[in-house]
Amino acid sequence: MPLSANGQRRFFARTSRLVGLSFLGASFFALALDVPANLDLLTVTVPFYGAMAAGFTIIGRTRSLAWTATVLLAGSVTIVLLGIDALGPGVGSTVSASLILGSGALPALVICNLDGALRISTLATGAALALGATIVSTWGVLPPLQSVLSFAVGWSLLAGVTMWLSVTISRALARIARLGRAHLAERHATETEAQRRQGARLMHDTVLATLTLLAHSGVGVRRDALRAQASEDARLLRQLRLGGTPMPRSSGAYTLEATETSDLGHTLESVKQRFDRMGLTVSWHGAGRLLLPSDVLDAFLLSLGECLENVRRHSGVGDAEVTITQDDTTVRAMVTDAGVGFDLEHVDAARLGLAESVVARIKEVGGRTRLFSAPGSGTTVVLEVPKL
Repeated sequence: MPLSANGQRRFFARTSRLVGLSFLGASFFALALDVPANLDLLTVTVPFYGAMAAGFTIIGRTRSLAWTATVLLAGSVTIVLLGIDALGPGVGSTVSASLILGSGALPALVICNLDGALRISTLATGAALALGATIVSTWGVLPPLQSVLSFAVGWSLLAGVTMWLSVTISRALARIARLGRAHLAERHATETEAQRRQGARLMHDTVLATLTLLAHSGVGVRRDALRAQASEDARLLRQLRLGGTPMPRSSGAYTLEATETSDLGHTLESVKQRFDRMGLTVSWHGAGRLLLPSDVLDAFLLSLGECLENVRRHSGVGDAEVTITQDDTTVRAMVTDAGVGFDLEHVDAARLGLAESVVARIKEVGGRTRLFSAPGSGTTVVLEVPKL
């Protein structure tokens, strides 16, 4: 998930805490290197180091401006205290501790305080105090120009890194936002295409099938069966006009009620009854009761129904055989007829009945379709769908 404005502020606050505590520890370590010479100085400055450590810890969670001011003030006082013993025996360690504190630890506050006028003015005031304290504490040991240069490099470097990070993160967020919009547009287009394909399949399996029967004067189909089919199509079209989203229930029949899991043995009966009404004699073999997830079952039965519809329309015979088998992972249906057959190489890949209502449906649920046919030798279609 991309960083929000609050997320960026938290990131900078935690970075400020990490950098500040690191340099603060380095400053204290430099002072503690010469414990015998700096014992009294350590005793005096430990509370200030503790206050600064607590301040950086709190700033890392809350970005507290009050604690920012406190750390700047405590740091400036500590630098002055370190300068009291600048000409003593531990001069090297005290000067190092002063420079690390003024040029490393205190500038870490820049990282989380460049997003407001009050914060910037607080930083500027604290930086001026720290600079003055640094010059005083190193006076007589280092040239003032060297102290100022060290101080300026530390503050400028962290300010520059902070601004670079801010710009880089803003650009990255802009790119992420553009990618998100592009992904959303692609997803919308994909969903629209899926709905279009579903609508095309629905029309092919219901209304177009009925219109085809009417165009052939209902040859081979009883009047009552044709009337029932037309009535079912009319009901579906009314529901669609009212904004319903159709869910396939069985081949040639849709419902607006989705189901979680269906009983194949029960639902298969509706496919049998439909083609009995249509005048196609189907011999059923194999497994009876099988359980499949709803979407897999829908694809399986609708594809099976379309295969039988193709037999009824195109094979030139009035009977077919359906064999359903299963193993631990797969359910298979083999639809066979002894009709006229056809040349597989000359099948139009754009034919909706084959490409969409059978092959595409089965593929979308992780299954596969195999087709065997030759002119004069009938046709066999094998449908395979996964159980899980």
